[in-house]
Amino acid sequence: MLLPSLFLTLVFIFISSPLCFSSFQDDPLANFLDQTPVYDLSAYPSFFGTFHEDQSDEFEAGFGKLKMDYHAKIVDSTRYDQMGTPATGLGEVNVDDFGAEGDGKTDDTEAFKKAWKEACSSNVGVLVVPEKKYYLKPITFSGSCKSDFVMLKILGMIVASNDRSDYRRDRRHWLMFNNIKNFIVEGQGTIDGNGEIWWKNSCKINKTQPCTVAPTAVTFNRCENLKVFGLNVRNAQQMHVRIEQSVNAQAYNVMLTAPEKSPNTDGIHVTASQNVQIISSIIRTGDDCISIVSGSKNVQAMDVTCGPGHGISIGSLGKGNSKAYVENVMVNKVKLTGVRIKTWEDTKNIIFQNIVMENVRNPIIIDQNYCDQDTPCEEQDSAVQVRNIVYKNIIGTSSSEMAIKLDCSRTFPCKGIVLQDIDLQLYDKNEDRDQAANSTCVNVMDLETRGRVYPQCS
Repeated sequence: MLLPSLFLTLVFIFISSPLCFSSFQDDPLANFLDQTPVYDLSAYPSFFGTFHEDQSDEFEAGFGKLKMDYHAKIVDSTRYDQMGTPATGLGEVNVDDFGAEGDGKTDDTEAFKKAWKEACSSNVGVLVVPEKKYYLKPITFSGSCKSDFVMLKILGMIVASNDRSDYRRDRRHWLMFNNIKNFIVEGQGTIDGNGEIWWKNSCKINKTQPCTVAPTAVTFNRCENLKVFGLNVRNAQQMHVRIEQSVNAQAYNVMLTAPEKSPNTDGIHVTASQNVQIISSIIRTGDDCISIVSGSKNVQAMDVTCGPGHGISIGSLGKGNSKAYVENVMVNKVKLTGVRIKTWEDTKNIIFQNIVMENVRNPIIIDQNYCDQDTPCEEQDSAVQVRNIVYKNIIGTSSSEMAIKLDCSRTFPCKGIVLQDIDLQLYDKNEDRDQAANSTCVNVMDLETRGRVYPQCS
């Protein structure tokens, strides 16, 4: 009875996702944002009359009817968590049955490879990591798999090798999930990147060391219909989770943590991916909580607590006159450490709203002159533009005098920037009271302000 029950459970979980996400494909801007509203967007159409004609139609078509409904998918995930399946259910593959010791010292990499091969080739497609501590070197879990649905249930802890020579073949990845469709990663277990040895040898910590790459703890590459929920990922060697070249991905109720001074430890990095949701999660790392770059579109972050870290960042790529883009991003109902667009890329259709910040350095930034290298960066002259960006209902305190910095391209100024109901005060540590903050807006065309906006752009 367990095998049919498990199959029905998996069907139940995924039946909503393909239907929900399939509408994105026909009209990515309009359909991405065409579901039941969870907040009132009635004020947004009034913004569009102030935009230039060449951009207002496109922006109004998308964000004027922006509706983001993720509740159905969350309910499915919750019901599955409550329903559950036995850790040794019929047809499931247990890594212990393939020789994994789970003592935190023995190399269990080969056992995991064998167990994955068995699970991926079975009709059930469920791999279980029990409540033990497993030590792994770099490993790739590849599809495509035989089962229509594939599940990885992490109940215990997976710890990375801290011997850097183990990564000599591939210094960019530790746990790689490649080309897997209808993939669920769930459980209350922990993935530990054991990153301290990498941080100590980073050029940002030790100036005598050359700047080199370090592994991403968990990479999802070319995955489709991906759900990750309930997991803890901590102490990544560099980035914690990377979603790349993937479609229809959801991360729900995840916790990503690393020390504040751990270098380049982004929480979730989204690149060249479409239809991505990051919901009800906690991200406390040493770099960007969420970074969205290089050909990504239709991305939502909602109910996320972020900090320490650098907040939510869009861009920082697009160097050398590349033609990458980022578009259709919604950041809503979050507590974080800054919203930043730092790019030479074509960036459009972004909403940051309902955000609380506390003692944040440079809370709001658009920086098209961003330069993250030792030698000076040349001014970019390709036809890229930051346009149609809304900042709404953002309150809190700034640890830096400059609370709002909009530094746009001289060649292609920012267009369609809206500031509504912004209140960012300068926090005075000595007096323990709010003081005056400043702002600057350079090369911004037709800046629109609504409600109370403080500090006003100079």
